[in-house]
Amino acid sequence: MKISGLKRIVFFCLSLFWVGGMYGGEAVWHENYADALKMAKEQDKKVLVDFTGSDWCGWCIKLDGEIFSKEAFIEYAKESLILVKLDFPRKKEQSADIKAQNRELMGKYGVQGFPTVVVLNPEGSEIGRLGYMRGGPDGFVEAVKKL
Repeated sequence: MKISGLKRIVFFCLSLFWVGGMYGGEAVWHENYADALKMAKEQDKKVLVDFTGSDWCGWCIKLDGEIFSKEAFIEYAKESLILVKLDFPRKKEQSADIKAQNRELMGKYGVQGFPTVVVLNPEGSEIGRLGYMRGGPDGFVEAVKKL
């Protein structure tokens, strides 16, 4: 099969993006809570659930930028956590199923503001809560470890 020049360039760029995602600096966040709990049980990891308003909540944006996007948090998360982002955006489109799941879990955990970070054991029981913390990822990671 012959590949045109443009297709080669697109394939090359997509390959770099894929490899960068595997080995680079982004954490893997799941939207499906039930699937995340299943993974946590299989891998014996804690579940970190981020209730966020990703496109409008200033403190949520700071939490993402100053902690969740930093290498120290990402490396710890890869080893010890299953990450779940339950988003309540104002501009971003979501499926009806995701919206319903997120609203149900907001009620289940009594979340009243954003950001709220709920940490669960592999069985899904709450073991602690966090929010935005000053000082970057190291202090946040230590707080999660203490739970």
